Amino acid sequence: MTGVTRTPSRAAAVGRPALLVLEDGTTFRGTTFGADAETFGEMVFNTGMTGYQETLTDPSYARQIVAMTAPHIGNTGVNDSDPESRRIWVAGYVVREPARLASNWRAQRSLQDELAAQGITGIAMPGTRALTRHLRDRGAMRAGISAATTNPAELLARVLASPQMTGADLAAGVSTPEPYVVSPPAGTPIRYRVAAVDLGIKAATPRSMAALGCEVHVLPARSTADDILGADPDGVFFSNGPGDPAAIGYAVEAMQGVLAARRPVFGICLGSQVLGRALGLDTYKLRFGHRGVNQPVQDLRTGRVQITSHNHGFAVALPGRSGPGEWQPGTPASAAPVRRFDTAYGPAEITHLNLNDGVVEGLRLTAAPAFSVQYHPEAAPGPHDAAGLFAEFCALLEESR
Repeated sequence: MTGVTRTPSRAAAVGRPALLVLEDGTTFRGTTFGADAETFGEMVFNTGMTGYQETLTDPSYARQIVAMTAPHIGNTGVNDSDPESRRIWVAGYVVREPARLASNWRAQRSLQDELAAQGITGIAMPGTRALTRHLRDRGAMRAGISAATTNPAELLARVLASPQMTGADLAAGVSTPEPYVVSPPAGTPIRYRVAAVDLGIKAATPRSMAALGCEVHVLPARSTADDILGADPDGVFFSNGPGDPAAIGYAVEAMQGVLAARRPVFGICLGSQVLGRALGLDTYKLRFGHRGVNQPVQDLRTGRVQITSHNHGFAVALPGRSGPGEWQPGTPASAAPVRRFDTAYGPAEITHLNLNDGVVEGLRLTAAPAFSVQYHPEAAPGPHDAAGLFAEFCALLEESR
């Protein structure tokens, strides 16, 4: 695939000529979609067929160029109710065929107009399937989209000068600058106070906890354990977010302080990786990551399989390892190696595994109130198999009183 150049078909959107160049030299040609500019980031793909507005506004996608595997994007337009944060966070956007018409009763404007208004550079092009297969074979890599040049060599030079994702601390840059509170809906009594550390939190997350009677105090990413405990919470939540978990030692230290205080803890996605590192496990970069709404995860304690929503490029290593484990798809998850291990906070266990590739998907302390999962229980737009995890967290808060 290296050095291959692809040209637009009649199905591509009408716009200025644009280039997508990967860091290995692979080049795709298409037309502009969104802002007519230039952008750089890590090239990844999302397998969801719905929820493009939630994907675009998920802070976990900061500094990533996202390719959608669904061929037709934008048909439901954009509204002001579905964003997961204050802005679009993706560095760039790649689609097969943008919708020519936004046709939905909730639509307030087109996706093209929204991308352009927020300065997000995209490309409409054939070959999104070829791009996805290439990333699955070669792994996620840096890329650039440009409407400013038609010379792939020029763009490749700028791609190679762009920053890597490994070692990147992005959580602090997407987090809230100031604390804020999300209260239960009118008529719902406050049952618990939760301190939620915003490493890139989605709006649906505190809203989901508030619906269960939690008063959620959302705190900046760099909040210390003293800051968190100073809110006098019944429990602490560590959110999803972008970047390399090995680069956010401040969040790991905060997690360790909360664990030492024996406050109930629930972490998701990046928050799960932070818990893993706080417990002494390593993290590593996945070859092409998990991004989409169709990831099968098995609870090793019950054997139950959930279809879950993911967005992560790093993962927690098995105890004693610094990279992928030995478990392979097709092997019973109950045969996974080294499920239980010791930590400074007591015994712990791996509770969930991904059935596609054996990636660690859940952790739990067995003698203290702390657990995490590597996926999204708020799952906007879905699936909702894991929605009960917020109720599980609330049950833990009740038991710990």
